[in-house]
Amino acid sequence: MSLFGLGNRNQKTFRPKKSAPSTDKGAQLKRHIDATLGSGNLRDAVRLPPGEDLNEWLAVNTVDFFNQINLLYGTLTEFCTPATCPTMTAGPKFEYRWADGVQIKKPIEVSAPKYVEFLMDWIASQLDDESIFPQKLGVPFPPNFPDIVRTMLKRLFRVYAHIYHSHFQKIVSLKEEAHLNTCFKHFILFTWEFRLIDKAELAPLHDLIESILLSY
Repeated sequence: MSLFGLGNRNQKTFRPKKSAPSTDKGAQLKRHIDATLGSGNLRDAVRLPPGEDLNEWLAVNTVDFFNQINLLYGTLTEFCTPATCPTMTAGPKFEYRWADGVQIKKPIEVSAPKYVEFLMDWIASQLDDESIFPQKLGVPFPPNFPDIVRTMLKRLFRVYAHIYHSHFQKIVSLKEEAHLNTCFKHFILFTWEFRLIDKAELAPLHDLIESILLSY
């Protein structure tokens, strides 16, 4: 099944693609990302373009990472089920429980697909909230915007960790490992560039991340 084909995805898990902030600046930065990624130079793709606003850069890239991971996980929904993945894990040493601090204040144990469903809905609601991700030029980002992004990306990393630990052989059989590895490398280089994920959180994929950073 092609990574970009619709296949038999669980439509509740697979969400419509989000657009970057619709300001002229957001569209310009999205074009910059696409151009630098297209050149194959991930080093340039993650750096803040000269003279650009950091929050704008974080916003456009966060939307991009949400879309990439949403699409990647969408190829696995028939294989990542409550029966195959009754808990959200990244190998035997790491288990993730869900809490959003609002509706679910105390972390609860859920299956991997339920965790991803909660996570994607939680992020999508924030991407749609113009008080967090402003759509109009000149509207400021909230003062704690970098912290909001940090929490989003920390949790999106967990989806990558689960895919690598629990579903990598299926990704290989679908012949999509090169795409997965490229998306993950871009994600790690960006979060490392701006110190967005604590090193301890990256432990489930420590060796893979070390190899990425050594080549950076």
